[in-house]
Amino acid sequence: RPPISHKTGRGILGYGSIGRQTARVATALGFNVHAYTLHPRPTPESKRDDSYTPPGLGDPEGKFPSKWFSGASKADLHAFLGSGLDLLVVATPLTDKTSHLLAAEEFAILAEKKTFISNIARGPIINTDDLITALDEGTIRGAALDVTDPEPLPDGHPLWKAKNLLITPHISGLSTSYGDRVLGILGLNLKRLSEGKKLTNLVNKREGY
Repeated sequence: RPPISHKTGRGILGYGSIGRQTARVATALGFNVHAYTLHPRPTPESKRDDSYTPPGLGDPEGKFPSKWFSGASKADLHAFLGSGLDLLVVATPLTDKTSHLLAAEEFAILAEKKTFISNIARGPIINTDDLITALDEGTIRGAALDVTDPEPLPDGHPLWKAKNLLITPHISGLSTSYGDRVLGILGLNLKRLSEGKKLTNLVNKREGY
């Protein structure tokens, strides 16, 4: 188990609202955060998050990552995965582009640090068969999955017997504050609508999220 220090790298694959809150917590714990997004964020303005964020949470200014990777190619993704990650949190949306984004080739890159993987996004982002192999062969240190592919995971599925694996039933997004935050988004958007302003947390149908 690697000691937590400024040299301990935590990668966050997908830097939306969930990824940004993950970065806030990781930074408070002393992790060195590396972020990965599909689109480049070269300027302070492009790093900003304009979606609904309760005060004191998230990373509205995009200030926590010490390194920021981006791009849609395998080479871009592999540069991120090879940046010395002890932990990798998967927080990217599931789209045609991200289905099986992490498979055998990617696990081979993570093998250098024996990266521990946590998936709090969607199961199909990770190739399940390749994950089982990586766990059983010790390519990666372990995994924690709040989502699986298939989901729910049926009785007798090989994933249940994989080594060094924790599975939870898609509950990582639940909290006692969830309802208040949903109403907060609704209230903010009603105010913006009445003022003729652009709504927040809009879905981009072309991108798929």
